[in-house]
Amino acid sequence: MTLENCRIIDLPKIPDARGNLTFIEADRHVPFEFKRIFYLYDVPGGESRAGHALKTCQQFLVAISGSFDVVVDNGAEKNRFHLDRSYYGLYIPSLIWRELDNFSSGSVCLVLASELYNEADYYREYDGFQHAMGL
Repeated sequence: MTLENCRIIDLPKIPDARGNLTFIEADRHVPFEFKRIFYLYDVPGGESRAGHALKTCQQFLVAISGSFDVVVDNGAEKNRFHLDRSYYGLYIPSLIWRELDNFSSGSVCLVLASELYNEADYYREYDGFQHAMGL
């Protein structure tokens, strides 16, 4: 899997003096039908989240509030994305290791997932992930 598949996707932004509106439609704005939605919040300063890869599940991450960084890694190379706006997000296909760090105070990370939660879908050890990737 190449890191070029990890990409920022712009979302619709409808400006209004009363407040902006952004929406996400499955198979239209993100390249999959989402089956699960969850969010990370109240992450203490200096902490990181994720630290895993998914075998089949695809994800789309949005900084709903605040900001954070996402490091994606295919086992051979890494790339860092800074998410800080609610009208775009990061698409992460399966078989990509991801780590989230550098959370600002009050940040909220929304995650759309293509699969229901399944612990067997996770690579939680980096060495195991590299081995599965043939590295």
